[in-house]
Amino acid sequence: MICKPMKRPFLSALSGLAAALFLSLLFSQQVAYAASAGEINIKVDSALQRFKKEVSGGSRFISNANGVLVFPDVIKAGFGIGGEYGEGALRVGGKTVAYYNTAAASIGFQLGGQIKTVVIVFLKQSALNKFRQSDGWKVGVDGSVAIVEWGVGEDINTMDINDPVVGFVFDNKGLMYNLTIEGSKITRIYK
Repeated sequence: MICKPMKRPFLSALSGLAAALFLSLLFSQQVAYAASAGEINIKVDSALQRFKKEVSGGSRFISNANGVLVFPDVIKAGFGIGGEYGEGALRVGGKTVAYYNTAAASIGFQLGGQIKTVVIVFLKQSALNKFRQSDGWKVGVDGSVAIVEWGVGEDINTMDINDPVVGFVFDNKGLMYNLTIEGSKITRIYK
């Protein structure tokens, strides 16, 4: 018996189906095991301690902010089609005032997974108010987040930052540069 090679459209459809199945399993598990408010707060505390340790002047910078949105564990996975998801908390005056999730999808060459921490700092009260009044906030559409870059050893408070909202992204090796969170959708969740 001679087997005929599979046609390209069939392989494309098959790989798309496999990617969709992979992502649906990943995110259905994430939703099924959604963190409690207490678990999110513990992870946010830890992420903010790391921020203050790795960003020179980070403690003072955070204390001068109008609000800080922290996603301690944003899981990104992909197999041709990718997605990411994470849950976090908005802190105002050092206290948690609301919980949010972040989600994004992407298409292109990608294979594997990654966990990152995202810290979004609201430097202007008007930007924080606009964020809190939205039903769903999409980075780059409803508001932009400038990813801050500075020199090693330089105190973040000595920089002239004019953006109303700035972001920091960390992976397990430390602060990441040249990374965007553009297209991420941030939605309030109730815990």
